[in-house]
Amino acid sequence: MSRKPKKGYFVRGQFVAEGSELDLELKAELKGTTELSKTDLKKESAEQQQLGEALLTLRPDLLDRLDLPEKLLEALAEVRRITNFEGRRRQMQFIGKLMRKLDDEVLEAARAALVEQHSGSARETIALHLAEQWRDRLIESDDAVAEWLTLHPDTDSQQLRALARQARKDAKPSKPGEAARHGRAYREIFQLVREALSRDAAQVDGGTDGE
Repeated sequence: MSRKPKKGYFVRGQFVAEGSELDLELKAELKGTTELSKTDLKKESAEQQQLGEALLTLRPDLLDRLDLPEKLLEALAEVRRITNFEGRRRQMQFIGKLMRKLDDEVLEAARAALVEQHSGSARETIALHLAEQWRDRLIESDDAVAEWLTLHPDTDSQQLRALARQARKDAKPSKPGEAARHGRAYREIFQLVREALSRDAAQVDGGTDGE
């Protein structure tokens, strides 16, 4: 018994079966519509669920700024309490469903908030590295101490010099072959430097905002 041929047509040498996904897309193009295909919708749904997952990492102050629906905020709070894998997976699907109901403006604001948080984290990492570099230089030489005092004249010079001397003394191994030790002075120098650099950054940000 011969098989009944599928209904369809050819487009650029390719057979398109009626009712297929490609058929629906081509008909939508002919009608001049901008409706998304099933593939596009599925991709968009996955992206919005991923965005919902990313919101779980957002700082509270940035999350509050988004003015999200109460139902979505409750769903985000609930998923943090769920430890069961399957339960968490179902809750994230629910969050994805709620995310799809958000306006484009809210979604864009959410993405911008995540970028802002990431930029802030990167800046914090750079600041920490700079503080570590200054700490090591200050302990290593008096020239670095003099340079720091020139750049930060409000620093207590006697305190800084005393801490540097103590840190150098602490770092000397008590026995040959032992690794250098880091005592209280080592940590206090880092804290002093970190606070001074933070004040500098705050002044720069304040000056920029006031322009």
